[in-house]
Amino acid sequence: MPAALKLYHGQLISCQTLFSSDYKGDHKMFKTWHQSGKILDDKNVYKGRVFSVDQLHIQTPDGLKIERDLIKTDPTITILALSPDGQVVMSSEYRAGVNGDSVSLPAGIVNPGETSEQAAVRELREETGYVATSVIKMTRITSSEGFMDQFADLMLIKFNPEERVQRHFDKDEFVNSELVPLDQVIEWIKEGKVNTAQAVSSIGYYMMFIK
Repeated sequence: MPAALKLYHGQLISCQTLFSSDYKGDHKMFKTWHQSGKILDDKNVYKGRVFSVDQLHIQTPDGLKIERDLIKTDPTITILALSPDGQVVMSSEYRAGVNGDSVSLPAGIVNPGETSEQAAVRELREETGYVATSVIKMTRITSSEGFMDQFADLMLIKFNPEERVQRHFDKDEFVNSELVPLDQVIEWIKEGKVNTAQAVSSIGYYMMFIK
């Protein structure tokens, strides 16, 4: 049975269909799926350069009254940039969360007024110098939805590796970029060498539903 197909109640259906909110059996399993909670109180307790923290009192769709701390931040994009011969743009950059240099897919913040597509084209050009010839959104994922409102749009970009322009970094960043065969990236993910959630999700979604 292909990996992207699952047997569900005697029917062979795609994973994408099974986990889509459009599938007719969804709400028989999860009656409150995608229903919003009611925000009873929202108090900002911290505001920094990159994120803020709010204390919320919420009534959940199940009727519970709860208190949660919520990190609020800008939306992001992660870019799977593929050349015609199957090379992937991989980037190495210092990340404070792991206090080390991390190899992953290019990523960045969606600026106010930008679409995810525009942000992906801009970020790829600024960080790597490669120029997109096409861009599509594969899917949207949440980062840590238990305490953060951030989402990441996973973008698929096609580009010509022969066309490269000057890079433009922010004053507090420096990014090294290399072209790596897709099979090698998959092997790095399997070995745990590339382990960012967005990179694993981007490659996994591409391999399951697009390639």
